[in-house]
This record gives sequence, structure tokens and C-alpha cells, in this order.
Amino acid sequence: MNQRVLIVDDTEINLQLLGTLVQRLSHTQAHSFNEPLLALEFARHTPVDLVVVDFMMPTMDGLEFVRQFRAIPGTQLTPVLMVTANDERAVRYRALESGADDFLSKPVDPVEFLARAKNLLKLSDATRKLTDQAAWLAESVRVATQEVRERERETVMCLAKAAEHRDAETGMHILRMSHYSRLIARELKLSDYDQELLLDAAAMHDIGKVAIPDRILLKPGTLDPEEQEVMRQHAVLGYELLKESSSPLLQAGAAIALGHHEKYDGSGYPQGLKGEEIPIFSRIVAVADVFDALSSTRPYKRAWSLDAAANYLRTGRGGHFDPQCVDAFLAAWPEVLEISGRFKDADVEPNTSNLAAFAI
Repeated sequence: MNQRVLIVDDTEINLQLLGTLVQRLSHTQAHSFNEPLLALEFARHTPVDLVVVDFMMPTMDGLEFVRQFRAIPGTQLTPVLMVTANDERAVRYRALESGADDFLSKPVDPVEFLARAKNLLKLSDATRKLTDQAAWLAESVRVATQEVRERERETVMCLAKAAEHRDAETGMHILRMSHYSRLIARELKLSDYDQELLLDAAAMHDIGKVAIPDRILLKPGTLDPEEQEVMRQHAVLGYELLKESSSPLLQAGAAIALGHHEKYDGSGYPQGLKGEEIPIFSRIVAVADVFDALSSTRPYKRAWSLDAAANYLRTGRGGHFDPQCVDAFLAAWPEVLEISGRFKDADVEPNTSNLAAFAI
């Protein structure tokens, strides 16, 4: 592929001379302009590999041209060769500060010009190849990272389903509360990265239930105090299950598992944390999880209406729940309704079985 050389000089004979010299270089193409503004417009739409610009021009001198050229995205590393009849060091210092890379004195010596232009084009070619390689490496890393993330997501969903099959919760509950969690995170202006991380990690909030004995998890009726204490251990058990992973996703899941039953007023478990002592992800998931649990039909209960569940959040604002998380959730109410409708459960007929999973 030919390398493009942009030549800017207000004198036609200089343009012809420089253009002729450029043609003597292999695989190059000269683009000559006697008007600096037209040259800048060309550079905005066409990548160039070398700029040769005159210092003394009536409408715009070489210093200003270089300043404006460097302001064009993608030109910061493009070599600039300035041609000047002025040998004063102060002028050259100013040119360097403006972004020029090399100089030629008038009258131009063809041999010197060809040598300097050839070297600068080699530099430009090497820079472009490094840039392309860096872009290729970045894309390769992005693809590899995405593949790892997808595998992690599969692992998370398998773990979440393992807990789900031992409890009365459904896969749709996991999807709804995860999307509610991301919605709250967005309204709280968490980063895009944190929003996506929370979407995936929220599914692991009850993973510790895989370690709760069936006699307690599936017990019909109300749990006694000792059984309630065992049931509450699912928060710590979920944390212990995930905490050793080096994956940011599983680390986030561990923190959520441990903290999603903490309450804003300090009356929750397992640590009795209060206010902002509770990690933000856990505060968010507490709102999303309780709202969906209330508004979902389970074998042991009928669903509350969405409005009734929202009122429960308002009542618990500042007690059970972080007020900002409640406000963020309710501020996105139209999207809450959309998520609720998108991930509907199959019909479940309530009966008088165990209330423990809901109460704890």
C-alpha cells in the first residue's frame, strides 16, 4: 500500500519540486496543497504518513498549521517535516513545541530531503504497524476475556440452579432480581462495569442454601429458633463457597451471598452491619430480592401485587433497606414493570407448605 505524503506550500514551484522528489521514493503518493486550510480538511478525512510543510505562508504559517494538524484525532504520531529559510534556533524551538519532528533548510537539497523523508516514512510505517498490532492484541484480549466471562456466567447459572432446585425459588426469580439489581445500580450511577458485574453476581445470592439440610430447607410449617439459626447460615456458607476464587465475578457473588440479609438499621444477619458498612452490591440485592420474593407466587404463598410490594419497600426505607436503593428502584418503575412482564413464572398453585424459605 502506498504511503501518503501531504505537502503544504504556498509557492507552486516548491510544490512541484517536492512532489517530484516524493515520487522518487518507493510506494509513496504525494498530495500537494497551496492552501493550508484545504490541506487540513484533507487530513481530517484521509490518513497521511508524512507531512511536509513550509514555515513561511501568508494565510497560515507552518507553526499554526502544525498545531491545527496535531489537533486532528490520530495524527499525534504522524511525522512532520518543516521546511524553512530561517535558521534561528528560536524559530525551530517554537516549531518543535508545535509538534514538528524534523527540519529542512531552503533551498531544499534533494539528497537530504530524500534521506530525511525516507527515514520519517520508515518511522511512520513502524508506528502504524505497532498501533495495528496493539489494536489486534487489545481485540484478542477482549475476545479472550469475553470467553472467560461467558464460562463464568455458565458456572454461576449452574451454581444458582443447584440452589434453586433445593428451594422453592425459580429460574425466573433469579433473572428478575438480577435485572432489578442492575436497574438500581444504573440509577445509582455505578459504572457500566459494575452494573454488568452485579447483573451476573446477583444470581449467587442464595447459593449457600445448597448446604442447608433438607429437613430444614424443605420442612413444612414454621422453623423453630434452632432451625432458623441453621437456615441463616446459608449467608456465611455461600460466602465460604465462593470466597477463594480469584474471579472478580465470584468474589462479588461471595460478598453478595454474605451481605444480602443485612439490614440498613443494623438488625440483619450474619454480621449485624449497619448503613454503608454493608457493601453496596448487598444493599442493592436486598431490595431486588425482597421485592421479587414478595411479588412472586410460591408453593407456600400467593403473590403480592407489584404496588403492594413497592409499598413494603417504602415502609422499610431506612430500616430494612438503604433509602437510596429504594428510591433508585422506584424511580425506574416503568422498567421494573417491563422486567416483571418479560420474565414471568409458570403458574404455581399455593399450598400450606414450608414458609421458612420466604421468612428467612
